[in-house]
Amino acid sequence: MAKVLISDKMDPLAEQIFKEQGVEVDIKTNLTPDELKAIIGNYDGLAIRSSSKVTAEILKAPGKLKVIGRAGIGVDNVDVPKATEAGVIVMNTPFGNAITTAEHAIAMMMALARDIPQASASTHAGKWEKSKFMGVELYGKTLGVVGCGNIGSIVASRGLGLKMKVIAFDPFLTPERAVEIGVEKVELEEIFRRSDFITLHTPLTDKTKGIIDKNSMAKMKKGVRIINCARGGLIVESDLKDALDSGHVAGAALDVFEVEPATANPLFGHEKVICTPHLGASTTEAQVNVAIQVAEQISDYLNSGAVTNALNMPSISAEEAPKLKPYAKLAEALGSMAGQITSSGIKSIGIEYLGHVATLNVKPLTAAVIAAVLQPMMEGVNMVSAPMVAKSRGIEIAETRNENGGGLDTAIRVTLKTEKRTRSVTGTLFAGSEARIVNIEGVPIEAALTPYMLFIRNEDKPGLIGGLGTLLGDAKINIADFRLGRRIVDGGHEAVALVSIDSEISKDLFAKIEALPSVTTAKRLRF
Repeated sequence: MAKVLISDKMDPLAEQIFKEQGVEVDIKTNLTPDELKAIIGNYDGLAIRSSSKVTAEILKAPGKLKVIGRAGIGVDNVDVPKATEAGVIVMNTPFGNAITTAEHAIAMMMALARDIPQASASTHAGKWEKSKFMGVELYGKTLGVVGCGNIGSIVASRGLGLKMKVIAFDPFLTPERAVEIGVEKVELEEIFRRSDFITLHTPLTDKTKGIIDKNSMAKMKKGVRIINCARGGLIVESDLKDALDSGHVAGAALDVFEVEPATANPLFGHEKVICTPHLGASTTEAQVNVAIQVAEQISDYLNSGAVTNALNMPSISAEEAPKLKPYAKLAEALGSMAGQITSSGIKSIGIEYLGHVATLNVKPLTAAVIAAVLQPMMEGVNMVSAPMVAKSRGIEIAETRNENGGGLDTAIRVTLKTEKRTRSVTGTLFAGSEARIVNIEGVPIEAALTPYMLFIRNEDKPGLIGGLGTLLGDAKINIADFRLGRRIVDGGHEAVALVSIDSEISKDLFAKIEALPSVTTAKRLRF
C-alpha cells in the first residue's frame, strides 16, 4: 500500500480522500528540516502547503519518495530541479485559489482607496480624524492590471463591476481575448502612464523581478496607488518607500514581500502602506479546494500512474516514456527558446513534426512546447495545464505531422505568430538524444543549448564579433561557443548569432550589448 505524509496543516478532507483511495496517510506538521529529511524517504508521496521547505538537502536521499504535491500554485518552497534530478514528480494545484486571491486584491484596493485600516486604528484609539482620512472613489478610475491570466482576469472583471476603466498588460493576452473579458490591452509603459491604481498578478521571473522600481514609478501618475498580491520581488521595496515618502505614490497595499516570513521590513509602520501576511489564498473555500485537489492528484498517480498538473514531467505512459524522453527535451528546449525571444502578444503556436518523430504520439510533445513557450511569463504552467491556459488566452494551437523530414531524419519546428511578426525555431536530435538548433527564422545555424546563452540578430557588417568579444572579455565572462548564420534580406544580409557563455550577464552589460552597432535584437536566454 502506498504511503503519504502530510507535513503542513491541511483541510481534513485531504486525509479522508487519501484513505478512500486506499492510500495510507500520516500527518506530521511543524517538522524541522532535519526531521523531515530523516523520514521523507519512508513515504511514496508528500503533501505540503507553504510551510514545509523541500530543499536540495532534504532531497539528497529521497528513498522511495515518488511525488510531491503542493496544495496551491507557488512552489517556491520546493527545489524543483533537485526533485527532478532525484526522479520525484512535483505537482501543484494552480486553479484552486484564483478567486480567493483576486478577491483579496480587490479588498486591498478598496482599503487603500479609503484608508480603512488606518482609520480603524485611529478610531479605536479614541480619535475622530475625519479630515485626515479623505479617500478617493474607485468609480471612473483607471485600473492597470499587470498580468491578465487566471487571477488577473478575475480582478479585471471585478474592477469592471466597480465601473472602473480596466487596462491590462500581458504579453500573452491576445486582442481577441482582451475584447472578450472587456479590458483594453496596452503596453507596460501605458499602464504606468495612465493608471490610478496598479495591481500586480504576474509570476516572479528574471523578466519581472523589480518591475516596479524607481524608474517605472517615475513614469506613473502622481497619486498612483499600487497593490501587490502576487510575489514580493516584483517591487523594489526601497524604491517604493522613497516614492511614498516623496508623495509621488499615494499608497501601497502589500500582501507579499521580498523576504518572507516578513517580521521586519522598511515599509512596516509607514502611514501610507497597508500590509497583510500573504493572505491571498487564505479562505476556507480555497483551502478546501486545494486540499481536495492535491489529495486526488497524488492518489491518482500512486494508484494508476496518472499525472496531473506536474511541473517537471510530461504526461506520458510508462510504455511511451523511453521513446519520447529525448523528444520531450527537444520540444521543451525549442518552446523555451521561442518563448524567450518573443516579447509581443502571441496569437498562435504552430508545431511541425518532421521525419521519425511524426510517427510517434506527439500530444505530450505539443503540451511540452506550449508550456515552455508560456513559462517565461506565467507561473504554474505545466504540460497538463498549458493547452487550457493557451485556449483561455485565445492562442491558437496548430499541430502538423510530415514523415518527410526535409533532409533530416527527425525534426521539430516551432512557429510563433505574434501581433508584430512570425518567429520559428527548428531543432533535431543528434546521436538520437542530443538536442540541437538547426534553423532560426529561416537562418541555418547549428548549436547545442547551454544554461546561459545570448541570441543576437544583426545587420551583417564587420565589427559585431569584435565588439561583443571585447565587452564580454572586459566583464570576464568566458565564451564557450559562438555560432553564426546569415541570409539575404532585401538585397543585404541579416545575421543571427547564438553565443554560449559561462555565466549570467548583468542588466548593465546587456544594455551595452544591445547598443552595439548593427545589433537589431538581443535576448538573454536561460535553459
